[in-house]
Amino acid sequence: MKDGYHTIGEISEMFSLPVSTLRYYDKQGLFPFLERKSGIRYFSEREIEALHVIECLKLSGLEIKDIKRFMEWCAEGPATYKDRLNLIRQQKEKTEAEIERMSRVLDLLRFKCWYYEKAIEDGSEDWINEMLPDKLPPEAQRLYDHGHGRKD
Repeated sequence: MKDGYHTIGEISEMFSLPVSTLRYYDKQGLFPFLERKSGIRYFSEREIEALHVIECLKLSGLEIKDIKRFMEWCAEGPATYKDRLNLIRQQKEKTEAEIERMSRVLDLLRFKCWYYEKAIEDGSEDWINEMLPDKLPPEAQRLYDHGHGRKD
């Protein structure tokens, strides 16, 4: 770090991102205040915070063009607070829905682990299949129901 700034290599390590990705983000205008000295990019705390937000939005499924729009709103100031809030709320709702979907996936995988552990113990799936779909032991039933999208 030099005078409170980080090089692109340091940022690459910090975020586990390829340097090429950081250069791409810069070319897309996601770091409007990025300082350059002799062609070298220097990232301040502002860009580091922006990168946290960019990565969050990217992981939430937002496309780069929409992230760019969000970053432009940030640069425009308070007049865009409502736009930014609406975008963040939309991504929060999408992320919550994805978490719930993945929670069902995880429970179905947990159920299948239980299922095959029991099948291995018994040498057969017959006993388990006789209990399907609604006569399983309580925890296995909960996993089965949630994994199959059945009411809790």
